[in-house]
Amino acid sequence: MPKREDIKTVMIIGSGPIVIGQACEFDYSGTQACKALREQGYKIVLVNSNPATIMTDPVMADATYIEPLNVERIAQIIEKERPDALLPNLGGQTGLNMACELNKAGILDKYGVKVIGVDLEAIEKGEDREIFKATMQKLGIDTPRSGICHTVEEAEKIAEQIGFPLVVRPAFTMGGQGGGFCYNVEELRSIVTNGLDLSMTRQCLIEESILGWEELEVEVVRDSKNQMVAICFIENIDAVGVHTGDSFCAAPFLTIEESLQNRLREQAFKIVESIGVIGGTNVQFAYNRKTDRIVIIEINPRTSRSSALASKATGFPIALISAKLASGLTLDEIPYWRDGTLDKYTPGGAPDGDYVVLKFARWAFEKFRGVEDSLGTSMKAVGEVMAIGKTFKETFQKAIRGLENGRAGLGFAKDFNKKSAEELCEMLRTASSERYFQLYESIRKGVSLEKLNEITHVKVHFLQEMKELVELEEEMLKTMGQIPSDELLIKAKKDGFSDKYLSKILKVAEKDIRKKREELGIKEGWLAVPVSGVENANYYYSTYNCEDKSVATTNPKKIMVLGGGPNRIGQGIEFDYCCCHAAMQLKEMGYETIIVNCNPETVSTDYDTSDKLYFEPVTTEDVLQIYEKEKPMGVIVQFGGQTPLNIARELQENGVNVLGTSIDSIDAAEDRDIFRHMMEKLEIPMPESGMAIDFEEAKACADKIGYPIMIRPSFVLGGRGMEVIYDEPTLKEYVAKAVGVTPDRPLLIDRFLKNALECESDALSDGKEVYIPSVMEHVELAGVHSGDSACVIPPVSISKENLDTIKEYTRKIAENLKVCGLMNMQYAIEDGKVYVIEANPRASRTVPLVSKVCNTQMARLATRLMLGESLENLGLKDKVIPYYGSKEAVLPWARFPGVDPILGPEMRSTGEVLGMAEDFALSFYKCQEAAGADLPHAPTAWENKKVLISLSDKENEKDTVLFIGKTLQKLGFTLLATDGTADFYNANGIKCDVVNKIGAGRPDVLDSIMNKEVCLVINTPKAKRNYAEDRKTIRKACLKYKVAYITTLAGAKAAVQGIASVKNGNGGEGGVKSLQDYHAMIK
Repeated sequence: MPKREDIKTVMIIGSGPIVIGQACEFDYSGTQACKALREQGYKIVLVNSNPATIMTDPVMADATYIEPLNVERIAQIIEKERPDALLPNLGGQTGLNMACELNKAGILDKYGVKVIGVDLEAIEKGEDREIFKATMQKLGIDTPRSGICHTVEEAEKIAEQIGFPLVVRPAFTMGGQGGGFCYNVEELRSIVTNGLDLSMTRQCLIEESILGWEELEVEVVRDSKNQMVAICFIENIDAVGVHTGDSFCAAPFLTIEESLQNRLREQAFKIVESIGVIGGTNVQFAYNRKTDRIVIIEINPRTSRSSALASKATGFPIALISAKLASGLTLDEIPYWRDGTLDKYTPGGAPDGDYVVLKFARWAFEKFRGVEDSLGTSMKAVGEVMAIGKTFKETFQKAIRGLENGRAGLGFAKDFNKKSAEELCEMLRTASSERYFQLYESIRKGVSLEKLNEITHVKVHFLQEMKELVELEEEMLKTMGQIPSDELLIKAKKDGFSDKYLSKILKVAEKDIRKKREELGIKEGWLAVPVSGVENANYYYSTYNCEDKSVATTNPKKIMVLGGGPNRIGQGIEFDYCCCHAAMQLKEMGYETIIVNCNPETVSTDYDTSDKLYFEPVTTEDVLQIYEKEKPMGVIVQFGGQTPLNIARELQENGVNVLGTSIDSIDAAEDRDIFRHMMEKLEIPMPESGMAIDFEEAKACADKIGYPIMIRPSFVLGGRGMEVIYDEPTLKEYVAKAVGVTPDRPLLIDRFLKNALECESDALSDGKEVYIPSVMEHVELAGVHSGDSACVIPPVSISKENLDTIKEYTRKIAENLKVCGLMNMQYAIEDGKVYVIEANPRASRTVPLVSKVCNTQMARLATRLMLGESLENLGLKDKVIPYYGSKEAVLPWARFPGVDPILGPEMRSTGEVLGMAEDFALSFYKCQEAAGADLPHAPTAWENKKVLISLSDKENEKDTVLFIGKTLQKLGFTLLATDGTADFYNANGIKCDVVNKIGAGRPDVLDSIMNKEVCLVINTPKAKRNYAEDRKTIRKACLKYKVAYITTLAGAKAAVQGIASVKNGNGGEGGVKSLQDYHAMIK
């Protein structure tokens, strides 16, 4: 069936900011859909609130709206753009839920918008637990015994019939949010109460526990002729009980017999046909070997995290094909490398032989004080790596070194090796992010595989593979201090032991191992993964178990770009955005491009972003061998975040030509001593500072500078371990806890600038000239990590004089560091004086933001500078930007109950949103709306809306505090406050009611939050960390009862201005504008 001609314009809804459970795999699918549909000649309207992804770049769609994802805003866009069709199944759960809500609100009918790719009623069948269960029974497919509840009482009745343990799953949520296991009625009550709040339809499924069963997934693609193919089978090595997003997974099935695979395929086809999805669907099954029972866990009638993994594992780009199928094409019209067309697709059988793919998740537990590291049915991973190899052992070890958590192999992690067998078994009873490292040491300690299988439900087959690795490692450890015998070294390399790991455990220099390996001729060979659905395209993986079968071109104009590895807090898709732009720019300039990366969720690991993709860990060992094979003219390291920078010096020492800013300059900016001397020479002020390796030194330093101080370890990204300290006892406690402090890695201590305005500038430099598109002002004051602070471009309250100083300082520093390419500068302004906080001569988190708001393609321009063009020929002019873009960070508090949701110098946000408008207040309001922290509307004459205010420091910030009170009063809000704050307001002529502090009698502050009497809470914490617990509980209560809350005065001021700016109506003022329209306004 040819493409549909009744449609000209298609609207695609993106997935919004990156949160745990919904990461950049949806940008990957959305970006692919844009490509596929534009290729078919459709006009694309894209809506997404996330500025960090390449998907919201003006080059991807015809009209790009960076607007809050809610019914009102999308309705405004539909009214303006009049799309003929809506494609909702590529924006994750967010996209699907939006489409369902637009449909229910009658907006799709009103404007005659057709939904393509999915049938919304069918979606409800898949997502609505009751209908889904009934459908399965009709098809004769087994489901876990269960019942549906809408209240806690109903849940208890169901529990009586089925018996504990039970699983609770709320409907219409994603990443397992709000669900969990219950072993008794108390746990059931608390999980169900929370689950009902989170569910769009206020329903939860209560089902029998299938804990410990095998979890197996089938990825199916169907077209409008009802032709179906099974793309990929994924075996979760962690059994049911760990969310698939956190599970260690393998594709294809490694231990599942063919007869079972066929049963699963048949059932999956039945289900997909009954739900009628066109495009990709992910079906999850659980299998019990003892009873031979297969039950269906759930289906995702959309592209999911698993489909991104399945796409990269098989070379079948599911999102791309899904978009083509949605536009009316069928599988028999799309090419396939093996048998002509895609309807004949079968998994496996790559021309270079079959291979193993493993996915391993990356977590961020260390970022959250007081969170226990445990895995369950609610997803907690922030990123993942994928590895491809010939054997399970080799691939497993590649995945571990791709994770970049400072471990090059499985052994000797933390102190697990020093624990006894009993202690290790005890630790293994709770699934955690350390599970496989603990298993490795347990096997070394001689715990039987049967016992480990009983504790963890990990199959003996996989444990046996690990045991063989342990035995080989123990054999090599017998000759510690020397290179293993030739025979052992060859075997170790074939089993995936990395040079770096061997060097670490055997105490031999890594370069000696590399030299010996090369003498023995042990080199990586590269094999192809063919791409389905397009004519002759491949990407490559390495193995030590095969001859090299790939061919490198002899083109001298060839550049290699190193990617950023797995997502994590502090290094997200912003860096992937830069790598993709670099590759596109290089292609346009006639260079051949090579990307090396191991993150399956991103656009950079799409087969056609570069001319050649190596799906490999970004480590010295892997990159060097690719470099030797491809012989490119240079390598770009400054776009992939910390990942490539960590190996840049080793690469250079091995003869790699690093393009752009030199590694010495990057190190000079990182090294506080060298950098401070440079600043003194240039007469640029920095906050007074010092370094210390023990408490005595730290105390002397703090006494000299004066409290408060900011303290942190050297060499970190994302502010790990950074804290503001107000007195000596806290300093003592911090130093006692600090790990890995050595004379060459001391603790860094700076004077903390109180009430200083922070700002940053991203600049382009060719080593002589500098171009700054705009300075970005932070809303939160100094002390909040720049990645977590709200920001605005162009700046609102920085004087012209200060802006000139910032530009002048940036130019001097860039010139001195001989920056070539991108650079990011952080400044603080205290009492009108500009201080330099730090310089990062590389791509930073804010590049996409600046690029989009200022319409200056930073990453592309930087790429041209690195290849020798000068700023002068780029002809960049200073721009006047007649609108504002406000960024707000999105934080994962909801996933980590029990953590105090307060911002500090350590970064904890997973993603960000952007609000755009012609005045700052409205843009700030929109970014809060997009982040899901809806600010209240001003009350109408007959409403009584209350705002609760509790401030620690009123005198120093008197003007701001009074401005907030006056404005809220003028807007008609009733002010409530605890006694200190209330006295202050009443004394200054602003009427304010008193409410009890916690513990000073009831009803108190918490009661008014729980009863939803207040619509906004402004609550600033005391500076010291051991502040009274009640602040903490206020903030936690706000989170739980979904009351908007603000913890900084600066944030409160901006919010109050925002509320004032939308006073006249219901949030729709200011309308919506596409990025393309905004850009046309720039002078």
